[in-house]
Amino acid sequence: MSIAVIGAGAAGMMAAIAAKDAGAEEVFILERGNRPGWKLNITGKGRCNVTNNCDVQTLIKNVPGNGRFLYSAFNTFTSEDTMAFFEGLGVPLKTERGNRVFPVSDNAKDISGALITAIKRRGIRIITDRATAIEVQDGAVCAIKGEKGRYPCKAAILATGGKSYPRTGSDGSGYRLAAGVGHTVTQLRPSLVPLEAKGNIPARLEGLSLKNIAITLSRDGKQIYNDFGEMVFTHKGVSGPVILSGSAHVARDGLFPCTLTIDLKPALDEQTLDKRILRDFEENLNRDFSNVLGKLLPAKLIPVMIGLSGIPSNKKVNAITKQERAALVHHVKHFELTITGTAPIDEAIITAGGVSTKEIDPKTMASKLVDGLFFAGEVIDVDAYTGGFNLQIAWSTGMRAGQSAAERMYSYEY
Repeated sequence: MSIAVIGAGAAGMMAAIAAKDAGAEEVFILERGNRPGWKLNITGKGRCNVTNNCDVQTLIKNVPGNGRFLYSAFNTFTSEDTMAFFEGLGVPLKTERGNRVFPVSDNAKDISGALITAIKRRGIRIITDRATAIEVQDGAVCAIKGEKGRYPCKAAILATGGKSYPRTGSDGSGYRLAAGVGHTVTQLRPSLVPLEAKGNIPARLEGLSLKNIAITLSRDGKQIYNDFGEMVFTHKGVSGPVILSGSAHVARDGLFPCTLTIDLKPALDEQTLDKRILRDFEENLNRDFSNVLGKLLPAKLIPVMIGLSGIPSNKKVNAITKQERAALVHHVKHFELTITGTAPIDEAIITAGGVSTKEIDPKTMASKLVDGLFFAGEVIDVDAYTGGFNLQIAWSTGMRAGQSAAERMYSYEY
């Protein structure tokens, strides 16, 4: 009797390996494309942030979307287990800033390649076909219907991913398959996604990257999120690591509009920054204001900051008042944009929302509605911050779903 895995992404490949290792006689994967692990290959800018080297409680804290649901799965297959698993497949790993774990090679294809090799060694077939329906008889899974054929099975693991990055195969089809057998799919929203901003400042700064800056996202005077690191301006708004992390806090609950405040010089308080600017001014007393900011700000940002400060660009530095200098200091420390929403979901790294966790057994990843149906990965209504946490969700739920499906097969046979 077969176990069918729908989707050859991170969760699906892990689930297939886990099922086979737990004693399942036959396991096959249905994958609509011909490139298993495609989305995995582009994670972490092609480096693949495999997991986060932390304890279970920290994992849960970094999952704003139903983190407690994952308690059992995370305990069954921890970050430490993930690292041991991949190193056992011959992929040496390293831990970097923020406990982010990467392959030593910095090549995501080493991770996907190791999974594909492990699948082949176990005799797990990957069938290129698009699943169109899960067939249920007498309340239990009996087959997967595809565009090219029908595939009888006694258990199925739905691991199709979310709706983000549709070109990699994550086109939301898993939600339709789940809904087709009676499961509730919660509202789908983009997460870890660029943010869009009001006005023309982002377009003027498009392509400008800022390093070592601090950001704060707030709404109605209440702080939502703060971070330190890198960001980049896009034609319609902002992106980059700190923005993507921040988006997970505002996108899930639709906290728009909100205010993004950028501190361009977080290492300096306002008094120290003022002294720094005054020193630059004293060295250029007879020059125009527009010509003395090169040491302080990136060239592309200077015209924008001049406009915000209210100081005429051609005003001589020796004529700039203390009050005008204070305005400049303020805008360097509090560069504000009004965030109006997110980029479309197909630009998001992660989909928030999915198959309701209320309808899934957290200990086994089994459907509470359909016997023999299991879930793994992003198709479930769970999502995390950046840092390797989303892939750990895939590994842990995939491992648990695969083991549970095999255990069910064993009890079915005997």
